[in-house]
Amino acid sequence: MNVESRDGMLKITEIFHSLQGEALQAGLPTVFIRLTGCPLRCTYCDSEYAFYGGEWMHFDDILSEIRRHETPYVCVTGGEPLAQKRCAELLVRLCDEGFEVSLETSGAVDIGLADRRVSRVMDLKTPASGEESKNLWSNLGELTPNDQVKFVICSRNDYEWARQQLRERTLDNHCDVLFSPAWGLVEPKELAEWILEDHLPARFQLQLHKLLWGDEPGK
Repeated sequence: MNVESRDGMLKITEIFHSLQGEALQAGLPTVFIRLTGCPLRCTYCDSEYAFYGGEWMHFDDILSEIRRHETPYVCVTGGEPLAQKRCAELLVRLCDEGFEVSLETSGAVDIGLADRRVSRVMDLKTPASGEESKNLWSNLGELTPNDQVKFVICSRNDYEWARQQLRERTLDNHCDVLFSPAWGLVEPKELAEWILEDHLPARFQLQLHKLLWGDEPGK
């Protein structure tokens, strides 16, 4: 397939129906669109299978698959979905079609590419992620109250770094801030106690899908 024939298409690893496991939409039945490819290699990544492969799908076919599951909630994820330029076009179309859309993004790509009707759930990569240098700090100026900033905490050092970013950059004045323990690296109770001790204006979250299905792909 040549480049010209890929208009209106994205490379997709999987589309599946599950409960949203993270962020403010946690617990809602949601259709996930996992795009293929990512320029980052975070130490705790649980979706390495999305780095390569995938199949080209037209927007029309993506929408048909979404409608089959009869839910208004759609999450576009990856990999890093914004690494595919046509992702921005898909986000606009999803919003125009009336879906309630969230986007899971690494924070290493300009989130201004994404329609502001989308709830952009943006990571800030901690030191232990191995990708702190990839944080695109100009993204903070793009945040709206519809967005969310997420820190995945791998250690006490990560926590202290995230706490500093939250306070010095007054992130809670821009949008909701989420602190999540890295699966298998930080005890959830420990992170919860750190947040309470420091009176942080952040939301503690667990990965609901991990609690229900573990590391099973497509959940």
